[in-house]
Amino acid sequence: MGRVACAAMASYSIRLIGDPVLRQVAQPVENIDGKLAAIATDMLEAMYAAPGVGLAAPQVGIQKRFFVYDVGEGDGPKTLINPVIVESRGEWEYEEGCLSVPDMSFEIVRPKEIHIIGFDLDGNEVSIEADEFEARMYLHEMDHLDGKLLVDMLEDDQRRAAMKVLRQRAMGEEPTMPERKGMRLRLRA
Repeated sequence: MGRVACAAMASYSIRLIGDPVLRQVAQPVENIDGKLAAIATDMLEAMYAAPGVGLAAPQVGIQKRFFVYDVGEGDGPKTLINPVIVESRGEWEYEEGCLSVPDMSFEIVRPKEIHIIGFDLDGNEVSIEADEFEARMYLHEMDHLDGKLLVDMLEDDQRRAAMKVLRQRAMGEEPTMPERKGMRLRLRA
């Protein structure tokens, strides 16, 4: 199950569930420099090719605390380095997927609003208030920096069903559609 998905023409391959690098806690970034900016550019290429709205460094095998994202609100792509959630409020349930757990999505409850701080690629401190989808994206990428995956948020029966589908895929079998509330399997064309 530790296979790697290759995004078309991307410099980095997105690691998939089963790859041990996804379970490690990422280390803080110590130097914000041109090398980090080049890595972020390559990660954005992989994210767009996947396609996704966020991609954490551990998802491409880099054990550093940063992620790239583009929530499509006209601000363009961004990088958040050494992020910290300083406040969260409320609850919001939404169907959530993950590039490292492809073709599956789950109804997940997360905080509705958050306040997150970190640094941009110029070394400037960034303070962001976000809600709903944008807040979810930040929280999801923060999970990756802490070695957590989407399946870790599932109830036991959902997690067992998801893992069964993932095992079937890894063995080259056609996965059986799970009959679980809040879980969707997107069948490949």
